[in-house]
Amino acid sequence: MAHYEPPKQGKVSQLFDVVVLVVLTIGALFVPLWMGMAGAAKTVTTPDPNPTWESLGQNAVQAAQYEKLGYTPTSAHDLILPLFDYSFTAGALVVMIGVWLLYYCLMMRFSVDEIRQVIAV
Repeated sequence: MAHYEPPKQGKVSQLFDVVVLVVLTIGALFVPLWMGMAGAAKTVTTPDPNPTWESLGQNAVQAAQYEKLGYTPTSAHDLILPLFDYSFTAGALVVMIGVWLLYYCLMMRFSVDEIRQVIAV
C-alpha cells in the first residue's frame, strides 16, 4: 500500500497562512464586540434598596466568599444578578446554518484532490 505524501508548502506560504489565521481569529473574537453584537446582552433586575445575601440567592458559604473579597450585598448586586440574553431570531439561525454549509462546501471543494489521493492510497 502506497504512503500518502501531502503537498509541500514553502516558508513564505506558511507565514502567510499563520498571519491570515491570526487575523481571522482576532476578527472572530473582537468584531462582534466592536459591533455591539456580543458581551453586552445582559439584563439586570431592578435593584432592591436593601438587598440581603438571601435575596440575591446566595447561601452562607457563597456570602462568606464574597465578603472575603470585600463585597457587601449592595456592592455585589450588579455582579450576581445580571443574566445573559440567549435569545436569537430565526433569520440569524438560518444565516449561521448557511455560513456553516458554505464553509463545509468550500473546504470540500478546495481539498477534493487531496481527499481523492488519500482514498486512492
